[in-house]
Amino acid sequence: MESNTSILEFHILPFYINTGNKLYIFFIVFFVLFYCIGILINLTIITVICLDRQLHTPMYILLCNLSIIDICYTTAIVPKLLYILLSGNNTISFTQCFMQTYMFYLVNSNESMVIFTMAFDRYVAICHPLDYHRILNKKICILIILVFWFCACLNSSIFTGSILKMVFCSSLTIHQFFCDAKALFNISCGGTEMFYIMMCADILIFGVSPTVCNLISYIKIIRVILSIKSKDGRSKAFSTCSSHLTVMVIYYGSGTAVYMTPPSHRYNILEQILTVFYTTVVPMLNPLIYSLRNKDVKNSVRKLLK
Repeated sequence: MESNTSILEFHILPFYINTGNKLYIFFIVFFVLFYCIGILINLTIITVICLDRQLHTPMYILLCNLSIIDICYTTAIVPKLLYILLSGNNTISFTQCFMQTYMFYLVNSNESMVIFTMAFDRYVAICHPLDYHRILNKKICILIILVFWFCACLNSSIFTGSILKMVFCSSLTIHQFFCDAKALFNISCGGTEMFYIMMCADILIFGVSPTVCNLISYIKIIRVILSIKSKDGRSKAFSTCSSHLTVMVIYYGSGTAVYMTPPSHRYNILEQILTVFYTTVVPMLNPLIYSLRNKDVKNSVRKLLK
């Protein structure tokens, strides 16, 4: 049994691949492509929203923050993974490992809160349109975002602290492509009590509670939309919600699939594939879904290109 203080490094084993594997080049190209496209698209969304004053509304400010979070999401994971794939050196220091865990759960908890707030924004806009600017405005929205970042930093610090209390035995090989808490838990041999408590609290606060609130919001939204007599009014209301609803389903669906996968060697590859979708593909899809379904964003992109 080894204490945390005596551990200098972990070994990451992504997808059980090596330089002689035929899939080796495929994984490198895949992660480079998705990382670059995701960064480019999210930076475009941030630039468009910052430059166009017409988009300085709560919905687009939250979308801009979501793009910042998605850039942090992939940047916390993919560069180190590409270094491992290109160099063949799969070691990661103790400090780097827990910094990566800290950043991942910081943006993860932040994204959950932002998606919840975007659902609340749509609820107020459709169900209480006359009170919209009183309940949500630019100043309130920026304040909410700052509070979310503070809460996410605090949560991630406590969560990472619970992982630091784990005791690791002879195996220091992480069967994942980054320092995920679940993967670290699988190779620990003690000191997991605090981690159990924090995991249950995180699932309740950042998983179950936002999902239930989002469902309640959309039930009320759908009731209001169905009561609109005008067909054009109904379609416009649905279009403003469909993008966020799609993002919400993909985010919570993929996240649930990752953490519901049984902790067994038989499911290591499946878990890593689901995690790739959750941490690499979803951050790229979020701005695409919003921009493709939103006329204001598309018009602003055209203006920027001209």
